[in-house]
This record gives sequence, structure tokens and C-alpha cells, in this order.
Amino acid sequence: MKKILTVITTALLLAACAPKPGSVTDVQTLVSPSGNMEMTFHLTADGTPQYTLNYGDQKVILPSDLGFQMRGVLKAQKLVYNADGTISKEDRKPEYSFHDGFAVESVETASFDETWEPVWGEESKIRNNYNELLVNLVQTSSEKKMSIRFRLYDDGLGFRYEFPYQKNLSYFVIKEELTQFALAGDHTAWWLPGDYDTQEYNFTECRLSEIASRMPESICGNDSQTPFSVNGVQTSLQMRADNGLYINIHEAALVDYPCMHLELDPKTFTFTSHLTPDAQGWKGRMQTPCSTPWRTVQVAPSATAQLASRLILNLNEPCALESTDWIKPVKYIGIWWEMISGKGSWAYTDDFASVQLGVTDYTKATPNGRHSANNEKVRRYIDFAAEHGFDQVLVEGWNEGWEDWANCNKDYVFDFVTPYPDFDIAALNKYAHSKGVKLMMHHESSSSVRNYERHLDQALDLMDKYGYNSIKGGYVGDILPLGEHHYSQSLINHYMYVVKKAAEHKIMINAHEAVRPTGLCRTYPNLIGNESARGTEYQAFGGTMPHHVTILPFTRLNGGPMDYTPGIFFMDLAAVTEGRNTSWVNATLANQLALYVTLYSPLQMAADLPEHYAQFMDAFQFIKDVDIDWIQSKYLLAEPGEYVVIARQGKKNGQWFCGGVTDDHKRTLEVPMNFLEPGKTYEATIYADAEDADYKENPQAYKIWKQDVTADDVLSMTMARGGGFAISFLEK
Repeated sequence: MKKILTVITTALLLAACAPKPGSVTDVQTLVSPSGNMEMTFHLTADGTPQYTLNYGDQKVILPSDLGFQMRGVLKAQKLVYNADGTISKEDRKPEYSFHDGFAVESVETASFDETWEPVWGEESKIRNNYNELLVNLVQTSSEKKMSIRFRLYDDGLGFRYEFPYQKNLSYFVIKEELTQFALAGDHTAWWLPGDYDTQEYNFTECRLSEIASRMPESICGNDSQTPFSVNGVQTSLQMRADNGLYINIHEAALVDYPCMHLELDPKTFTFTSHLTPDAQGWKGRMQTPCSTPWRTVQVAPSATAQLASRLILNLNEPCALESTDWIKPVKYIGIWWEMISGKGSWAYTDDFASVQLGVTDYTKATPNGRHSANNEKVRRYIDFAAEHGFDQVLVEGWNEGWEDWANCNKDYVFDFVTPYPDFDIAALNKYAHSKGVKLMMHHESSSSVRNYERHLDQALDLMDKYGYNSIKGGYVGDILPLGEHHYSQSLINHYMYVVKKAAEHKIMINAHEAVRPTGLCRTYPNLIGNESARGTEYQAFGGTMPHHVTILPFTRLNGGPMDYTPGIFFMDLAAVTEGRNTSWVNATLANQLALYVTLYSPLQMAADLPEHYAQFMDAFQFIKDVDIDWIQSKYLLAEPGEYVVIARQGKKNGQWFCGGVTDDHKRTLEVPMNFLEPGKTYEATIYADAEDADYKENPQAYKIWKQDVTADDVLSMTMARGGGFAISFLEK
């Protein structure tokens, strides 16, 4: 490992060098390691911290304010007895500004360069190289202190607020973080509506100035949703400037703090941070010493360079686990699509409209005949997994309580240990292990967070007993206790609590409906996956637009891998469900194969039914062959919302794979093979859309052929509407 750390500290005595409020003379400049990016910091005339960011001679962030509005001192409140007979509370001290009146106390600079090895990832080595500026500030009127730490990389900027321990600022409550990102133009953006509870929306592409007018059409229904503004959007926000720069705003290392959204001023093209509130409406409860997550601005001269950025991972702390040999990437199948599509059911019986765990007697219930998680079917899935080399089988709906699990605001909804009568947990695990397969545990909490934490220890003990090593979690519906949100500070802490508890048991976590990833998988690599965006299931809920999968690598995947659950071969769900579900999967079969390469995840599901794969075994071969952990990744061709082509070299045996997807436009791309080793010949097995393929009219039309290729070759690949291609390479 190469590691260089240089620290230069300059104590700028306040009386001698630092400006007083009213001065603009103290400008600090930070340049990236290669010199391609420059950031400046200064105080305005009223002592407001500001920063700018340039890429070469191109402006990225214009002067933008930094700071907070605080609630006031966190103390007991006075009771006020009102004339009308009511009793109310009055804060002992009103809110106050913590974004102006500052002076610079001291400045520190540093340089850092290391190469680290992730436990799993898109490459086996990642360089972490930045220059750092730490500005220590004091608010002269209150003598309260705050520091802002900037790290400038060749691919972007990260900065965070740090609050040292101090007697006059020990506990505080944030009303709002006031971080600004003043953009230099009316950029094209790919965005999701800002929402405290869901990320499961289709992406909208438009100019920043058009966001408000496009917001109503961008919001669709969800079991839990709280959009907050017609100008509010989520991170990771991908943009393209008219000058050709690609810009992305996100956050890194979200720990013990609310998730950040962005609110746009459409007149100035300035985004301001908008934190997720707690049940009382406040935006963060802090105790010094403490720090915020990193605010990030990634900048790249091309779309492919944007995809190659590792800024978010680099801003996270190194691995905190003592051992990681138990963390293994997983290729799995599951009893899942049956229920998602409507072919089967999570619930065991139709007898009960209401269930009380420990009281309701399932042994006296009439099975509904549609319960998918039954012994016979699970054994068939285990057999299929063993025959085709899959590691695990996910079983949803195995435990009591699914009859009234959703949208009832039910506290004691599951106990995570009691199986239905037709699911023999001991026998099925024994059978799976005899075939070299593990069962994957499913913990749907129905967003009853207190209940999940109440049962977590015994649930993990049960997993230890039967040899489970991974959990698919879920947080469907409104958060309990009511008033909290999926992305408020308490839920952020809950998600991390589960990850840490699971690590104690050497268990991997794949959380669905949780907060969007911010690179914490570097620190806790047992966080092997998340959903946190619109995944394949929405193809069964009315469909997802084809361009969705061309945007995810720029946005959702920026902070960590996604359990997208690809691999659907039968697109007409009416035929699958005997007409109960008329949804259509908006993709071709070749497109579904490509997703195993273009949507990175060390947790890859073959999501369709085994009987469907049996009809297309030649195409299914790619899913069997493709690796899930990588030595290196090459981003060959890309434009957000249009197409993505990626090649990756697997750790398993060094084999290369390539995948490409397109939006709802048929297109031909010239794909260079220059990622292959020069001087060698490879047999390429190509899975592509047939000439008459179309995601609406003929999605199962594909062709497979083999041909020899070298690093000097360029393959002309035609993708149908909603289509794609996948290629595996074998060295000859």
C-alpha cells in the first residue's frame, strides 16, 4: 500500500491575521493534486463563510454560503398557562443564526495519498488522493466555534462541518443546514422528487428551471411518501452543463445525522441543503465533539469519467471490522417474483383479516393454496440453485403475520422467528446445506422499527442456529413510531445499529426501503447491498421507463451497490398471473442480461421463475457465468438517460464481461475492445437483441453467437428499444 500523509499547520492568530466580520481579505485557496480543480474559501462582509469551485477555467460552484440556523439552547421548556385555558410550551432561548458573524481563528492544510483494497467492489484497488484545507472559525458574538474541512480531489470536492467540544456549545439542535451549491448555469438534470420517505420514483430529465413544472408528473404513489417542495430533489443529483462538464451533488458517510435533500432557487440555480426532519420537525440533535456527513460535488469532463469516480467511498472511514473473510459476494435466486407478480402470496391463509402473534392459531387455519414459501416449492428452488451454481435462495413469506402486515400501522407485526405451518425451517436448512446452498433470511419490518429492534437479538440467534449468513431487510410503509421518517436521524441510527449487530454475528445485510447509500459499505462491508431506488419490482407495479437503468449508475449507484434484482425473461405478467396483473416489464431479454454488468452489485439475483429460465437456457448461461466481484472496471461509453456500456474483469478467474443498455431508442454503438490484454485473442460469446427485438413488441427475441476478438477490435452493437447486449470473453 502506498500511503503519504503531509500536514502543514498554520496558526493564524485571530488578532494578527484573521479578518473580523466586515472584511473579505482572507481568501484561502485549495488546489487538487493534479491542479485541474481549484476551490476558494472566504468570509463575506458580515462574516458568512463562502466557497467556490472551478474545474480548470470553468466555473462549477459560484460563491455559496455555508452554515446553520439553530433551534436554540436545548433545555427544559417553560409551561405557559394561556387565557383560553390551554397550556403550551415556550423555548427558554429562541433560535439563532450560526451562518454569519464568523472570523477565522486558524487554518490547517494537508495532503494525502494512499491506495486501499476494498473487501469487494468494482475494482480491487482504489486510490485516495486529495489536498485538504481545515478552516477553524469562531463566531465573535457568541464565542462558539465551528470548523469546515475541505478535501479536494481530481474528481471532486468533499467538505463537512466539525464542532469541537466547547462549554458554550455542548448540545444543540439544528433547525436547518444552510449549505448552498450555487451552480453556474441552467444545467440539464436527472432527478428524483425530494421526499422524506421514498426514493422509488422514475427519473425525470429536464433543465433546472423546469423542475417545478415537472414535479407533479414525477410523483407517483407509494406506501410511504412525503414530498416536501416542488423545487425539492434528492441526492445523488446528476447534471450536465452546456460546457460539457458532468456534475453530481451527493453526500458521504451519513452517520447520526438526517439525510440531505436539495431545494432549488430556480432564479439563481442555487441548491440549498434540506435535511429530513424528525417527529418534532427539527433537523438534527447534536452533541460535541461531532461532525456532519461530507457534502460532495463530483466533476468530470465526460460521462464515463463520472462513472469512474470513487469520491464517495474515499470520504468514508476505512473498514471497522476486525475480520472480513466471512463476507462473500452472493449470486442468488428466490421465492419472490411469484409474490411480486401476483402469481403467489406471502400470506398462508385468507381466514384472518387481523392477526395477533402468539394468539392467532395457524394450525386451525385453511391454507389459501397460493402461499409460495412452502416446503415443496422451497426444495425445488434449492435444487435449481444447486444445479446451476447459485449460492443462496431467498424465501419471503416464511414467517407468521403476512395476512395484515402492510399499511395497518401495526407495532407487533412480526417476531422474525416463528414459521408458518408449511415452512419447516430446520429441515429446509438441512436440505439446502446438503446441496451446498444457503437460505437467505427475510426480515420485513413493515417499518415498525421499535418492534424490529425488540426482536433483533433472538432473530439473529435463530439465524446462527440454522446457518443463515445474510438478511434481506425491508421497511415498507410509514415509520413507527409515527411521525418519524425513513431518512430522519433516528432511522439513520437504526439502520447502522442493524448493520453493527449483524456484524457481531458475521451476517451480511441487504436493506430495502432504507436510506440511499453514502459509501458506508467501505467502513462496514457486511452492508453488502441496498435497494433504495426503484428496482425490478416496479416492473410488476405498472412498469418502469427504459431509461431508468441508464441513469442509476450515475445516481443511486454513486454511493454503493443496489440490489436491483434483474433477470426477468417473461415480460407479459398477464400471462404469468392468469390475467391478475397486466403490467409489462419494459425491457428486452438481452437488456436484462446486460444489467448484471452495468448495475454493479456484489449481491446479484436471478429474479425470474426457474421454469422461465428452463425455456431459455442458452441465454440463462450468461447469468450463470457472469462474475459478481471485480478486479477492475472500464467505463467504455455512456450518456445519462441514453446508454451505458461497461466492461469488468472478474476476480474469480480474471475473465472479462461486458454489458450495454439503452433507453427507449434503438441505437448502434461502436464498442472498443481496448480493455482486453494486447496481443491476445479472446473468444467472445455475444448475447444481443435480434433484428426484430423490441421491448414492447418482441422482447424475447435475441441471438447468441461467438467470434474471436482482440484489443484492437471494435464491435458494432445494435440495441433494440429498451434493449441491450452482454458479452463474455474467454482467452484462447
